[in-house]
Amino acid sequence: MGIGNPMVDEKLAQVPQILKETGFDAWLLFARESATLHDPCFDLVVGPNVTWQSAFLLTPQGDRIAIVGSLDKANQEMHGHYPEIVGYVGGVSGELRKVLERLDPKRIAINHSVNDTMADGLTHGMYLTLVAALEGTPYAARLESSERIVAALRGRKSASERARIADACALTCDIFDRLTPRLHAGQTEKQVAALICEEMDRIGGLTLAWDPDHCPAVFTGPESAGAHAGPTDRPIEPGHVMNVDFGVKKDDYCSDLQRTWYFLRPGETAAPSAVQRGFETIVESIRAAKAFLKPGVKGVEADAVARSYITDRGYPEYPHALGHQIGRTAHDGAGLLCPRWERYGTLPDSVVERDQCYTIEPRLPIEGHGIATCEEIVAVTADGAEWLSRPQDRLYLVK
Repeated sequence: MGIGNPMVDEKLAQVPQILKETGFDAWLLFARESATLHDPCFDLVVGPNVTWQSAFLLTPQGDRIAIVGSLDKANQEMHGHYPEIVGYVGGVSGELRKVLERLDPKRIAINHSVNDTMADGLTHGMYLTLVAALEGTPYAARLESSERIVAALRGRKSASERARIADACALTCDIFDRLTPRLHAGQTEKQVAALICEEMDRIGGLTLAWDPDHCPAVFTGPESAGAHAGPTDRPIEPGHVMNVDFGVKKDDYCSDLQRTWYFLRPGETAAPSAVQRGFETIVESIRAAKAFLKPGVKGVEADAVARSYITDRGYPEYPHALGHQIGRTAHDGAGLLCPRWERYGTLPDSVVERDQCYTIEPRLPIEGHGIATCEEIVAVTADGAEWLSRPQDRLYLVK
């Protein structure tokens, strides 16, 4: 009996149709020492890691062929994802040429990409090795980027994948709920982060969704970094806005959510109007973007809905994309809800598809108090989008 991952089988089942849509005759994943130099697509369509130079070929006809070092062969067989497994001793080139001559693909997708990090798993050294292995054959001239394949495969989340993301979101929201009663002025950002990790460990079976240096990220007051930095020894003061960026991984799938708190000053029973207005602007911009999101719209168009909502109310535009895809990683590559900025390449014009899962995460500064931001996760449906997270609809107050 195989010990393979059923989620890998689900994704492998999607590949033939995607190859037909994109016009490729084969998708070739080429790697070595993949536990160290890891191609993200291995998690989707391979499963176990390999030691020696290895080739995995997938075709529109449903072929699944693995060419691996002889001592890697048994492990691939036990996982059961590839019906045809070819072992070699001396070198991969001869067996790879034989398989390609049999399949004779006219267009071969390989994992290099300028625009999509998740389709850029082939190292330059392995690219040179592959070209050398194919020297003298027509196949070296038939290599193209796999980014369209990878974008479709990662983006089209199955019902099982969506359920796992939703489960991770629910647990993250539970952690936020448990955190709030434990908060008080005087705590440092690092102490708040430690409380979050305590609550995560209490649930059990969870790991952090990204780099522990800044997961959880905690930002308080007007002088904080605001994003992509670790918590500090800065104490929380009354009148501060605090936001937390945090996600967990459960059953190989991630959440990535942000929440905002206000620490009441002595005598206050509600947040000042400026804080409340900033928070409500964030919530309303998220709702507007969700209402706009549906199959066929471009990422840049969805971003513009939230961006203009915020700037029309007198706030500066947020200095990042509105949202990214999420799945096995917090930043799951491919389509992006973003402006046409140089750093985003061709991604602003990527078209939203059904079953993609996106974060929606605008932000704005509240002068003298800090940064207000919420981050929610939605799944694109046939004619709109649905929440996968439980959205924050009120500002959390800390006495």
